[in-house]
Amino acid sequence: MAKTGHIQVAPELEDQFYSDLQTMDRYVIPRIRAKAKALSAAQKKAIAGRSYLTICSGLWAGLSDAAKQIWKDVDPDPQQHGWRTFVADQCNRIRLGLGGMATPNQYHQDLVGKLLIQAPAEEIKLAQIHPSSYWIYQKVTGKKDMYEMVEVEEMFSLPLKIGISYKSNFVSTGPGSFVKLYADIRHLYQGINKSTNLEIDIPLIAGWTKLDITETTLIGQAVSFNLYIHLYKVTGELLFDNIIAEHNAQNWARDPFCKDINRVFTRQFSQVLANWTPMILPTGASYQSVYPT
Repeated sequence: MAKTGHIQVAPELEDQFYSDLQTMDRYVIPRIRAKAKALSAAQKKAIAGRSYLTICSGLWAGLSDAAKQIWKDVDPDPQQHGWRTFVADQCNRIRLGLGGMATPNQYHQDLVGKLLIQAPAEEIKLAQIHPSSYWIYQKVTGKKDMYEMVEVEEMFSLPLKIGISYKSNFVSTGPGSFVKLYADIRHLYQGINKSTNLEIDIPLIAGWTKLDITETTLIGQAVSFNLYIHLYKVTGELLFDNIIAEHNAQNWARDPFCKDINRVFTRQFSQVLANWTPMILPTGASYQSVYPT
């Protein structure tokens, strides 16, 4: 049954109310919406007063061409853009009340993932599941509010490259302690399901570092992989960014720049979780996206 609602409009306001409505496409998704209105000069001024872009613009204008080029060089997006990278970083500094200007960094951008373990916790394990195909909601081109279900075929084949930028500060709480990013690769050989791990071992204490590793050959047929971050028998924190899970010339890592690592559900990703899902998260353990200071 359709869900409906009702608005009671006072008679003296009916003309104004109906003049602000417009009929949209009545064939695809019939609906009525409020008319889009151009902002007045006063409204634009009020928005500008609340925006950080005016501050960022002044700071950006004071940078030399060489400094602007450095911001462009550290942009991890394939379409590198220095202004975009600077604004993302500087706006977070302003929002958090931090003084000074942001500085370009090749290891991380404006936000990073943070895993924190405090007693009594000794372990965290996060996962990104990568099936060979799944469905997502995708915006219909040319339609403002229309989405459709689209099948994503993540047809997996080697080589697989995984990578991470990280900073670690841990204390071991027992034998066998480790911190690692790894991919669990599933492959078939003579009718038998096999599993091989491709691992990056992270030292318990390390400054910002960037590492990657590639698997090129496995026996049998590579089928799929899952990505994990696993911390065991340690307390402390891990900061990380720029996650890579690349195969078939594409980085399939979801939320590779760690904008919102604890966002576990979105409507778009209704079959697979949007970013990271906790598999082991005891009391005293947490994960979130933060601005590194």
